[in-house]
Amino acid sequence: MATAADTGKNEIRVTIQNVVASVDLHVKINLEKAAQVLMRSCEISYIPEQFPGLVVKSLNPRTSALVFSSGKMVITGAKSAEEIEYTVKTLREKLEDAVTRRYRRNKEPQITIQNIVASGNLGKKINLEIAALLLDNSMYEPEQFPGLIYRMEDPKTVLLLFQSGNTVCTGAKKEEYVYEAVKKVKEDLESIDALIEEEEEEEGEDAMFQ
Repeated sequence: MATAADTGKNEIRVTIQNVVASVDLHVKINLEKAAQVLMRSCEISYIPEQFPGLVVKSLNPRTSALVFSSGKMVITGAKSAEEIEYTVKTLREKLEDAVTRRYRRNKEPQITIQNIVASGNLGKKINLEIAALLLDNSMYEPEQFPGLIYRMEDPKTVLLLFQSGNTVCTGAKKEEYVYEAVKKVKEDLESIDALIEEEEEEEGEDAMFQ
C-alpha cells in the first residue's frame, strides 16, 4: 500500500512493505492433517523434527504463516492489516477439518499487529550531521552504517534516515502510526534546518568549481 502526503514537488511518499501479526484461532490443530489439507492450495513445509510448526505460503495475497498445534499463528509478508485479516479468514476456513479441539466455540480469531515496516521518501535530502547533533534519541555512525537511527517516542517507532531523503519506519503497531511518524520526522528535520533545499545544493556545487 502506497500513499502520498503534502502537495507539490516535495511530497512525502510512504509504502507499507511488511505487516507482521500474531493470531490465536482459539482451537487445537492436527498439523499432519492440516498439511494434507493445505497442500492442495498452498505451498507448505512441515518437518516436525526441525520445526514444531507448519509453514504455509499463500499466493493471494502473498503471505507466509507459521501455524502451530495450539492454534496460534504468526503471519508475515502482508502489505496491510486487511491482507492479514483476509489471510486469517482463508486459513481458518481451510483448517476447519484439522481442528481437534475448540477452546471457545464461535469465538472470532484474535489478531494482534506486532510490527509494520514501511519505506518512504521525504522529498528532500537530509543533512545527517545536523540531524545527529540536534535530534534527541538519534544515533549516526557513518563508518558502520550509512543511515541515522532515530527512535521516536510518539508514535513509538524507529526510523532509519538516509541522506537521499529515503526513510524506513519500523515498530509501528497501526498503519496510521507509520504515516504519522514519517510526517512528524519531516517536521522535526525542518525545525532544525536539516532538510536540504535544491538551491542550497546548487550553490554548494557551484562553489566547488570556483
